[in-house]
Amino acid sequence: MKETVLDVLMYLFENYFEDEVVLGADQEHLKNDLVSEGFTERTVDKALSWLEGLAPGEDGAAPTVETAPTALRHYTRGEEERLDAEARGFLLFLEQVNLLDATRRELVIDQVMRLDSDDVDLDQVKWVVQMVLFNHPVDDDQDKAWLENLVFADDSGQLH
Repeated sequence: MKETVLDVLMYLFENYFEDEVVLGADQEHLKNDLVSEGFTERTVDKALSWLEGLAPGEDGAAPTVETAPTALRHYTRGEEERLDAEARGFLLFLEQVNLLDATRRELVIDQVMRLDSDDVDLDQVKWVVQMVLFNHPVDDDQDKAWLENLVFADDSGQLH
């Protein structure tokens, strides 16, 4: 049996998002489909609630975070416990290559903190980034493709 919110989210992303299914259109039907796939009703409810945290505001935009270009993000103790150094480094890297701005970074961190897991590995952070950017896309299609390759790439090899 599949147990975590992230399992549900990954399943949704792989099977529904690419078909541009609107999650809010018929949540009860979607919920029944997910339960029939082996997810518990409780986990499905948590996952759908998690997704609501990604929704843009009424004006269609995410709330913005104002930061200076040289600002450095300090993580709380709870965030450091959930996001290891590798995950925090990955988020910093995405900011440095302009794939994440401060607003999207904060959405990623908020959504990671809402997962039902004590520790989150890099692959899970990549999935959260992908879901945040799906709901709050970057403007450049080349950046989207590059990020998708980064998320779905096999990390077994070494970068030189």
